[in-house]
Amino acid sequence: MSTFRPELHVTADSGILEGPAGVIFDGREGENNWHIFYQYRPTPEAPSRWGHNVSDGDPFSWVECNDAIVPAGGESAVRAGAVIGAPEGIYLYFTSATAAGNTIQLAHAPELEGLCDELLEDTNATPGVQRLGDIVEDTPEYNNFRSPCVVPDWKDDEREEHDGWLMLAITGSVDTPKPVVLRSIDGVEWRFEGPLTFDGDPGIDLDETLVAPRICRLRDEVDSKIYDVFFFTLERGGKDRSAYIIGKLENNTFRVTTPAQALDFGHDFTRPRNTNYLPVAMDPAQRYQGTYLFGFMTPSGRQGSPTKEPNWETEGWANTLTLPRYVTLQDGHLYQVPAPGLPEAVSTTRGAHLWTALCEISAGGSVVAEIVDGNGEVAARVTHAGDKLTVDRFDGQVAEAEIGEDEEDTITVIVDGSTLEVYADGGAVVMSSRIWPENGCIGIRSRAKGDASILNEWRRSR
Repeated sequence: MSTFRPELHVTADSGILEGPAGVIFDGREGENNWHIFYQYRPTPEAPSRWGHNVSDGDPFSWVECNDAIVPAGGESAVRAGAVIGAPEGIYLYFTSATAAGNTIQLAHAPELEGLCDELLEDTNATPGVQRLGDIVEDTPEYNNFRSPCVVPDWKDDEREEHDGWLMLAITGSVDTPKPVVLRSIDGVEWRFEGPLTFDGDPGIDLDETLVAPRICRLRDEVDSKIYDVFFFTLERGGKDRSAYIIGKLENNTFRVTTPAQALDFGHDFTRPRNTNYLPVAMDPAQRYQGTYLFGFMTPSGRQGSPTKEPNWETEGWANTLTLPRYVTLQDGHLYQVPAPGLPEAVSTTRGAHLWTALCEISAGGSVVAEIVDGNGEVAARVTHAGDKLTVDRFDGQVAEAEIGEDEEDTITVIVDGSTLEVYADGGAVVMSSRIWPENGCIGIRSRAKGDASILNEWRRSR
């Protein structure tokens, strides 16, 4: 029986997934577990809470755990935040929404593994998680703190070692959100640094639609310097657009070195989340070589109606996260590729498909990959024309992205349930879209047109 539910992507078992809340990797000796926390509603009328899934060995084989944080004490919702390693276990930073406004709260789980020991039927239970309360105080000018991103802070200006913690958050009303910077020595007591400002041209109008600020550190493979990568989402015209800026955060000022670039060019990508790691011994030379990123795949923005998705009526769930991407920085540009182990993971599924090809595409030529549904019809078409990549779902809205001439002509297409992800030219361009093939996807059909050829191609499915 075909289903729209993906097998390798994180979805809520039932209800409406509203985005990733926090991701942490446990790489200690004897452990190799991915833990992803996500904001969701069990029913359309229910308040938001934090779900939790775990995957052992790779970030594709997800198992549902107990809900991590649920509304309590007059809360109307528990919204997204971040997860970091604590002196024992993990700290969970989340947004507590009440009639009086939003606050950033902290919870502690002393044993990460214990959160998944036994799945409880009582959805109001949060075993192993202790709330520690409100950790960010209002200032005379800034209040209504929410959407925290927490990452290790720098020890000094050398930008090699960590000391303390850095937080990006949003303040102000929903209509006029303002990003701010805070810092902490222990992750519990926080000092307000100031509003996030930019020195240099960010390359885009960072107006009052900016939400979900995130940051990570990467070493550029070209100049070997470590940079801050600032991720953000703009809510405009009922649709989200996510992008990133390269530079260096000093105090509360982000000094721009590379202006804004789109993170994903597909129809339905928004709200990226970076991965934190439990403290493990790591070679400093390898610490900033890359990171893992998850995004949110939804055809509707904040004001949209996820219950209009075909899978809601037939299967009782809505929205999904992207596959994890391994992200590197090269000459001021992010390259995103699927996490290692994906081909093997696809082989274990009932209905996922992967196709990848090395091509040679000259002017006027193109390589086409068609997603074929269970009726033998084309459900979506991906076209690599050398200088442009397009995804057509035949709904009148074609997603497209320009490709640099110096990039190699490669393309990877992954179809998993109602998800379509495309990686082109070594990860220089990525596109994430939701599709709903009738009776499922039975394969990916490829061909070269005009002055183009497929030099080598490789497929994987069950």
